[in-house]
Amino acid sequence: MKVEAECAACLLSRAAAQLTEATTNPALRFRTMSELLKLFSKEFGYTAVPARLGTKRDRLIRRITGSSDPYARAKKKSNQKAMKLLPYASRIVEEGYTQRDRFKKACLCAVVGNVMEFDIPGHRFTSTTLKKSFKEAAKDLVVNDIDKAYELAKGSRRVLYLADNAGEIVFDTLLVSQLKNMGLEVTFVVKGSPVLNDATLEDVAFCGIDKIADRIITTGTDAVGLSLKEVSPEFLKAYDEAELVFAKGMGYAETLTEYKLTKPHFLLFRTKCNPVANFFCTSRGRNIAKLMP
Repeated sequence: MKVEAECAACLLSRAAAQLTEATTNPALRFRTMSELLKLFSKEFGYTAVPARLGTKRDRLIRRITGSSDPYARAKKKSNQKAMKLLPYASRIVEEGYTQRDRFKKACLCAVVGNVMEFDIPGHRFTSTTLKKSFKEAAKDLVVNDIDKAYELAKGSRRVLYLADNAGEIVFDTLLVSQLKNMGLEVTFVVKGSPVLNDATLEDVAFCGIDKIADRIITTGTDAVGLSLKEVSPEFLKAYDEAELVFAKGMGYAETLTEYKLTKPHFLLFRTKCNPVANFFCTSRGRNIAKLMP
């Protein structure tokens, strides 16, 4: 997926928000933004990928400000908020009469969890709106390959699950539990170090998904989405061995669409901005469960 004109404003808006958390020094904020403008002036073009520009932006912010994790406080609050809502989401999944029904409901809960992301212009969420999103998850599902993914999962042995945001990771436990109930070996993947509000090993420990999945690994990098040039050998081996890949969030959607995929990838996310919505031929604020290629 390539950038649209609107992406420029979003990239800069998220940079400004991160800088507020990264440093209280006005001069340092100004210097960082000045360097970001130079970066975007050079690299913002028709062939640029939003997630890859986001990776370069965040690395520059961390390097100049010295803040290793600007979203640390926000991620902690997201995890706490999600844990309070987990019993509600769990009951939704448990209402499924069959394994297929529970898988579908768990997929929808995982997609709704993707709402938990910060500083996208025009995108907001609260505990109240999250509950509403859980109730309306099926209605908001505009790309629905869940049944196809279920059949593929039933015929698989190894699954790779690429997590996205902190907070959201709490609801991923529901889908990982269903995959385990289906007899699958699940490797759960978080980022190697902080980037945006993406989940890391610290978030894994908080939500207890390490007690559900067979194995927890990281991508070995701080890239937004997937950058196969940067991942660790451990991740690459797990990725190669997996028969089916579950990929959460817009970052993975933006980057996986840039690769020639040789195995099924199941994208689960919410369209939180117009460019991503446009790419998937829908509108903003909709749920996507798309099987690729």
